Amino acid sequence: MVTAQRKRLRKISEKPDLFDQLPDDLVLCILFKLCSSASCPSDFINILITCKRLKQFALDPLVLSKVGVKTFAVKAERWSDSAHQFLKQCVNAGNREALYTLGMIRFYCLQNRGSGASLMAKAAIKSHASALYSLAVIQFNGSGGSKSDKNLRAGVALCARAAVLGHIDALRELGHCLQDGYGVPQDIVQGRRFLVQANAKELALSLRSMLTWKPQQQHVDEQQNLHYACSIMGTAITGCPLLSDFGCNVPAREVHPVNEFLKEWFESRPGMLDHGLRLCSHSGCGRPETRPREFRRCSVCGTVNYCSRGCQALDWKLRHKVECVPMEQWQGVLEDGGDNGIGGMVEIEEGEDVALVE
Repeated sequence: MVTAQRKRLRKISEKPDLFDQLPDDLVLCILFKLCSSASCPSDFINILITCKRLKQFALDPLVLSKVGVKTFAVKAERWSDSAHQFLKQCVNAGNREALYTLGMIRFYCLQNRGSGASLMAKAAIKSHASALYSLAVIQFNGSGGSKSDKNLRAGVALCARAAVLGHIDALRELGHCLQDGYGVPQDIVQGRRFLVQANAKELALSLRSMLTWKPQQQHVDEQQNLHYACSIMGTAITGCPLLSDFGCNVPAREVHPVNEFLKEWFESRPGMLDHGLRLCSHSGCGRPETRPREFRRCSVCGTVNYCSRGCQALDWKLRHKVECVPMEQWQGVLEDGGDNGIGGMVEIEEGEDVALVE
């Protein structure tokens, strides 16, 4: 009886593996689709641990060049040499998202400015819109250098290229630059057109996302806090606070994984930022200052700072509109015996400020 069972098991084990008979080209084509549509890093890891053949093909440069952005959505607390090495492998394969992601991490987190800017430039050459916009922000602020390293004309040119590719923040930034004559001859009408175009694209993107969007508890809590702040300050809230010109109750657009990484990195490592340096106050950005007073500050309250006009406009509609208190009120508190912390906020007015966008 036992002998018969062994014979049957031997026959089953001797059957050829159908997966091994699949052509290499077909397996690579399937992996292209899986890697480009992965929703998290674990999707790619599961491919690696399935079998030796899949692992070999998954690490092929052709596959690595197609890995999607969410595959690189590693948490800052889980950053390691292996994650760094994987990103470098994808960079060597010519992956645009890997070039941009590793470039941002090296420039801001690892403080390797030259290498980070070089990687972002390579992604920009491959028409990566977010890389073009990030380089524009660096040029506007002179990030990684001194105030004299600002190049407003280069920032506007990079924004224009990103705007052509449909980048919403670049469109908004370009619109504000034209309205204010910042790095480009002032053209209020054309600037307004870019702002309206940015809002239209944002509305279309938000409406598409409504088909699959599911409200999370975090978003519910944020909305409750916003309504509470409005009730305290006597301010009415109408429509979605993210959209600048349309009163539509739609979810906020998804934040790029590298911006989430930057935010988590610096929030979990407060010692990484030197004294006096702060993060961009827009919750979906995560960029830090590379020198004191690098970012523009709200000219009304002076308590928030932004890396760009785009971040300032978004944060104004998202939360700051109900939190901003004019400096005259801070000065009134000082006259009534306020503490030194509020006085420091008033002194920020001497720095480089940005007016609120209505």
